[in-house]
Amino acid sequence: MPFPGGLWWLLCCRRGFTLLRRDYGEAEREADGEAEEEEEASFELRAQGDQGSLEVSLSQPTRSSSGSERSLLVAEEMRSLIVEKGPGPVEDDPDALVKGWLQREMRGCMKTPWIRPRKYWFVLTPDSLDYYSSNEKGARRLGSLVLTSLCSVLWPDKQLYKETGYWSVTVFGRKHCYRLYTEHLNEAVRWVCAVQKVIDSKAPVQTPTQLLIRDVEEHRDSPEVLKQIYCCNPILRYTSGPLYAPLLPFPYGSLDQSAPGPRSYTTLRDEAVKLFNSLQQLESERDPVPLMQGVLQTCLDLPPLVDEIYCQLVKQTTEPPAPGGQGDLHYWQLLTCMSCTFLPSPPVLRFLRFHLDRTENRFPASEMAKYACFIREALGKTKGRECVPSLEEILVLMQRQEMICTVHCPGAPACSVAISSHTTAEEVAQELVSRLGLSQSPNLFALYEQSRRREQPVGSATLLADVLTRFENLAGEDREQDPPCRLCFKHYGFLDTDNVPRDSLEFALLFEQAHEMVLRGYVPTSEETLQTLAALRLQSLNSDFSTHAPFPRLEELFPPHVLHARLPPPPHRPPSKCRGARLRAGLLASGLWGQALAKQRAERDQRLRGRLREEGASTMAAIVEKWKLLQGMGRPEAMAAYVALVREWPGFGSTLFDVDLHASPVGSGPQRLWLGIGAKAVSLYKPGEPEPLDSFCYGRISSFGASDSSTFRLSVEDRDLLFETSQVDEIAQLLNTYLASAGAQRLPRPQEPPTSPPTSEPTVLPQGLCPGAGPWQHQPPVGSSHS
Repeated sequence: MPFPGGLWWLLCCRRGFTLLRRDYGEAEREADGEAEEEEEASFELRAQGDQGSLEVSLSQPTRSSSGSERSLLVAEEMRSLIVEKGPGPVEDDPDALVKGWLQREMRGCMKTPWIRPRKYWFVLTPDSLDYYSSNEKGARRLGSLVLTSLCSVLWPDKQLYKETGYWSVTVFGRKHCYRLYTEHLNEAVRWVCAVQKVIDSKAPVQTPTQLLIRDVEEHRDSPEVLKQIYCCNPILRYTSGPLYAPLLPFPYGSLDQSAPGPRSYTTLRDEAVKLFNSLQQLESERDPVPLMQGVLQTCLDLPPLVDEIYCQLVKQTTEPPAPGGQGDLHYWQLLTCMSCTFLPSPPVLRFLRFHLDRTENRFPASEMAKYACFIREALGKTKGRECVPSLEEILVLMQRQEMICTVHCPGAPACSVAISSHTTAEEVAQELVSRLGLSQSPNLFALYEQSRRREQPVGSATLLADVLTRFENLAGEDREQDPPCRLCFKHYGFLDTDNVPRDSLEFALLFEQAHEMVLRGYVPTSEETLQTLAALRLQSLNSDFSTHAPFPRLEELFPPHVLHARLPPPPHRPPSKCRGARLRAGLLASGLWGQALAKQRAERDQRLRGRLREEGASTMAAIVEKWKLLQGMGRPEAMAAYVALVREWPGFGSTLFDVDLHASPVGSGPQRLWLGIGAKAVSLYKPGEPEPLDSFCYGRISSFGASDSSTFRLSVEDRDLLFETSQVDEIAQLLNTYLASAGAQRLPRPQEPPTSPPTSEPTVLPQGLCPGAGPWQHQPPVGSSHS
């Protein structure tokens, strides 16, 4: 049946026509749209060589400007960026750097594989990337992308080539993104390199805000000129309206969404505008703390926005409608949090300091002046943060006060320490060493992050404010965590455990740390000795036996792994190699037979739990009987006897690391070993064995270091030992700590050439270890270890 004439007219009379796979109508519409949008190129962008007089009023960016004014302003700018091309042949363009046929994505055609991308003739010039309908004389230019220093280009994506069969070249401009495709990788690389070379050759683009900041700095000693600058340029002052463009230049293009973090962001320009909207919400927010933390988190995730937020805050705190009002103070409070978290670039930092001085001079003895003084002091101490301030820290900073940090000391009362956003673990450790009377101790001390399942030392240069923020984040993720994370002050390394006075606080710390080693199974000894140690622990806690004395849980007295070792191992069935047998087993497991198996497993687990309770009861009874024999022993004597029993193990005082040895030095020994780092030697232990398999004094070690992120290399005389471990950095730092404490020269790493013979120069310590007068300063970066 033939189509009606009206339907034929509808199908044919569409705007544009398709000829030789080139949609001229679509290209014409796109070219017109690009020309119109390109003329809307941001008036806040200026090339560095086209700086005019700043006497012209630069008002707040707005979208309601008239077309004639905008066209006049942009036309003058575009003439300096685009060279007008005559009607001559495209092939004979003398300014062409690279030219050739490329396919451009049209209306998402790469997402619909049955529509092939359209091919155009592209010409790259020193000013723009243009494309034409053909390479013939008189061909019409369909579009042009002006190239500035803010443009960017992406390299070809291999994954996209696997999906589509095309290599992509993506060029980002302010208003447009050209996604070009070719079937040849060499051609794609040639275009990418050429476009990037043109972008790199462009002068840096500056915004009016940057130009005004420079002008303010030049005339800071001329009050009349400064007054005129602020009066004639509203972009420097408070505004209640929205911001349509950022104050600073940002590169065009999308962000890398593969960066770690739960948030997803768009472009830097869009995020800058969104942040300004968030800042304006602070004025009427009753509880601004969560919003402030969100702004800080965005700046931490996107560091280029730090300068932008500083400029926005300076703008909003300059000549506000109600100086010192609630909204104005919220801006100053956020500026206070920013100053304790991020350090701006030098130009913005100078502009910020000028703003602080100007505020103090205009409003002396006001709340704004007090915040300005606090911010100035904070900027002199801020070096960067790993985490944004916690909610508690933000509340404290809003009041310009210090936080109270609680540090737990085993065997001693908890200590409260006043800290700021700039206080390091080294400073707190120094204060605790002095407060607890440990200055004369030869041993090493450190702060630890401690929970029920995890313990790791805190690096000397780590900010405690970041540690407290991690605790807050963990508490929010795991609300059932018991007990919560806490800071603990403990021994980090033992240089002398024999001459610690029994009546000193350090001996109590030593006793508690020895007990932790026992519970974790790092003191290989007999079960009889473990029961005696548990009885001594009860005697130190409750004195003589009494039926009314509080009994700790068994796992707080006796190593739990010993009880579990008494239980019979679960039945192990080797996996069937026959595919049919595995299929039948899977079908049975999903049916009634699977329910019977689950019931059997539940009954077996119940029997094992009952057996475990029986073993625990018998063990507790044996411990109580030994406890009764300690009648009359005082707490100091019980602690001394406990430490003496633990010290009988040769490895006491060493820090143990679980490692896998690639090549055992004793032939067919076990692969899973303990690597003990002590003050005098490095030893290898079979887990559970009291005697070391091998021991190397530091004189036999020629070098050590990390072969990769999970392999530690220890070179002993004529052989290399490779240990697989997740604690490579911790092992290396602890070795350097012991060498530095002993006054030895730091050993060379395998990737470094051997150092010269020891000289009288001071030892060079790795990052995280600080040489000083006290042993408390030799602390590692964050990492797990077992002392």
